[in-house]
Amino acid sequence: MSTQGITEDDIASFLQQTPGFFERHADTLASVQLTSPHGNRAVSLQERQMEMLREKIRGLEMRLVEMIRHGQENVAIADKLHRWTRSIMLTNNASDLPTVLVEQLKHEFLIPQAGIRVWGAADAFESLAFARPVSDEVKSFATSLTQPYCGVNSGFEAAGWFDESGAVVSLAMLPLRHDPSAPAFGMLVLGSPDPTRYTADMGTEFLVRIGELASAGLHRLLPVH
Repeated sequence: MSTQGITEDDIASFLQQTPGFFERHADTLASVQLTSPHGNRAVSLQERQMEMLREKIRGLEMRLVEMIRHGQENVAIADKLHRWTRSIMLTNNASDLPTVLVEQLKHEFLIPQAGIRVWGAADAFESLAFARPVSDEVKSFATSLTQPYCGVNSGFEAAGWFDESGAVVSLAMLPLRHDPSAPAFGMLVLGSPDPTRYTADMGTEFLVRIGELASAGLHRLLPVH
């Protein structure tokens, strides 16, 4: 049979359509030599297949280790969130809620700076730090946020709520509200001297949960209607 015009694709197609070929020609299979990826030496097809299998297993092992690490990190975050939420629920004095919320949040998640303001709180709390007046611009800004703001501290008024506001380079601002369509009744602000701690392209799902839990916990500060 003439082999003129036969391409590698033709040979590959023939072998795919003739599964018993290498069973009938085992000596041909044994004589196939390939170049090892770990040097220029020639190896048999079986040895090359074993190398490929070992590489695949190593890749799967690395993925498994990565999955375990992510799982452990998620459990650790869940534990911290649980302890923080529990501390809010166990706070009997409503006037202590903002301080407990902020201090425990800083402690559990290693947040350098945090501040909070609640506008429209009941008259009984008007003399406390968290109820200090804020500008209409801050209220409008908080209400306009559908997601937490994360980014550089460009002189935001809310950055002045920190104990050491001059050291804050990046911040996250979380609106406090009970309903997505309702105006914000306050804002929780997190700050860091690290410019990469809070960035515009970071995921905000976890911060959204923090904001929702904080909003629920601070419900007791609002007037009863």
